[in-house]
Amino acid sequence: MNKNIHHEFAYQSRELGIQIEDTLGEPPDLKNYARVIASLLGEYAKGTEIDDVNLLSFALADHLRFDDPAGLFAQCRQYDSGDAGQVIAMVSCTDADAGKALAAVAASNPELARKAIITAFLFKNTKRWTDADNSLDALQEEEEENGKGGNGMEDEDHVAPGQDFVDLFDTREDGNGGQH
Repeated sequence: MNKNIHHEFAYQSRELGIQIEDTLGEPPDLKNYARVIASLLGEYAKGTEIDDVNLLSFALADHLRFDDPAGLFAQCRQYDSGDAGQVIAMVSCTDADAGKALAAVAASNPELARKAIITAFLFKNTKRWTDADNSLDALQEEEEENGKGGNGMEDEDHVAPGQDFVDLFDTREDGNGGQH
């Protein structure tokens, strides 16, 4: 995962994908999906307080146009703080109801709007930030960081078996394990 993306935004983005899949169902029921989205947008537009990042991003995801992708990526570093007004200015809505919903939430809970916009942005741009570096150099560097040189942990391949493990093979039950 990209180190510039706060882990909570990454989590919310993945959860958004699951929520969309679950709502669509198998086989996908687009009419039901559209009704759910319309209902959520209607609730948000009339000012109903639903303080849930995932639900708002779910309602808005298909109706947001991300006008400043670089700026939105820059806002992904901090989950609990950021410039809500700036984030809201980086998007526009392709649907009037979505625009009303976003405006209502932005007025009453700008932090919720900021988090939902960034979550929807990351969901819609997954390939831009989830590409893991699986090159040999990156894997070796990760192994070195996590191995003996990194946090003091021993390499699992070079650890002697513990006494409990040895006692599993103690056929004489004298506590000496395999030592006969």
